[in-house]
This record gives sequence, C-alpha cells and structure tokens, in this order.
Amino acid sequence: MGYHGKVKPGGPSEVRELTDLMITKFAVSDMSNNVYLLRCRHTDEQVLVDAADDADRIISTVGSDGLTAVVTTHQHWDHHRALPQVVASTRAETIAGAEDAAELPVKVDRTVGDGDTITVGRSTLEVIHLVGHTPGSIALLFDDPAGTPHLFTGDSLFPGGVGNTWTPVDFVTLIDDVESKVFGRLPDETWFYPGHGDDSTLGVERPHLAEWRARGW
Repeated sequence: MGYHGKVKPGGPSEVRELTDLMITKFAVSDMSNNVYLLRCRHTDEQVLVDAADDADRIISTVGSDGLTAVVTTHQHWDHHRALPQVVASTRAETIAGAEDAAELPVKVDRTVGDGDTITVGRSTLEVIHLVGHTPGSIALLFDDPAGTPHLFTGDSLFPGGVGNTWTPVDFVTLIDDVESKVFGRLPDETWFYPGHGDDSTLGVERPHLAEWRARGW
C-alpha cells in the first residue's frame, strides 16, 4: 500500500518516502489537525510542521534523534497547542511567519517571509507567505529535485477551496496570493498537504479556481 495521506486522530501515521525526505503525517485533537514530521534521509535531521496537539505523540514520533526546528504555519491556537511542551522537551528552534510570531505561546527564534528558506538536513524548504487566513500564514515548498514539488499549506489551501477568511478583503487577498504564488508558479503534479484533512494535487484543484473566486470562499 502506497501513501494516500488519509489520517484520523488516534489512528496510525502515514509515511511517504521520497529520495531525500521522509514525510510522516498524523492527525491530532478533536479538530483533526494534521502534524507533519520531515526527516532528512541522509542526515536524520528532523523538522516538525505544526505542533498542533498531543505533545506525547509528537515527542514519541520524533524519537531519540531529536528535532532541529518546529515551524508553525500560522497563529491560530489549534495549530500550536503542543508547541510549549514539544519545544521544552526537544529544545528545537521555533520558526513562524513574521506577522504571526507575536501571537504564539512561545518565543519565536526565527521569523520568516516570502523566499526565506528552512533546511531539513540536505533538503531545503522555501517559505511562501500567503496573506488572508491570518496576516502571517506561510506555506512550505519542497521542490524535490528527484521528483515533483511538495507543498505544506497550513490553513491557506485545502481540497475544495482556500482557507477560511473573515472579511471580503481577506478573501480576495488570500485567493489572489494562492493563485499567483501557488497555482501561477507550480505544476499540476504538485502534491499539497493541508492543516486539516486529506491531501490533494494542484492539478485536481486548478479547474475550480474561478468557482472559488465567484462564490467568495
């Protein structure tokens, strides 16, 4: 059985083995938040995306090799409930978008924005700033030199639409950013991993962009 990206709280993790990175996905909390552990297959360095909840499970999944950094995709509480405990246990560097960093429950060691990079051993993640769901929401792009791009989108992009917004201006800002910085740049085969629920590809979602814009969410 290959990777399919379907996980549920309390259920098993899904593991995707790329040439350079191992991606472990699991879900936590009553809001079914996705947590992603990225591991370099050459150095065993690890980076966590969203310490959403269930610190014990996160720390157990990280294991004895430790954690280099925890990246928080945005400021909403359901994506960082386990962050203080995970950081205290692992002493990992904390990274977040510059505009959201002050809202996190721990001191953020490094703030990032468009075009900044985060290393996972020998691999590099590029930061894409997507404004609208929150001011400092970020996505993380692993443009796999041995395959297709992989994109961790937080709550900015899901199968079926962009993330929730609270004003028409926020919606337009978010869908403009998603169209220009994600769909306008990356190919259809790009696989994306959202903050909740199942994964998808840009090719599956691209035909619906005009529909999303017209409906306003």
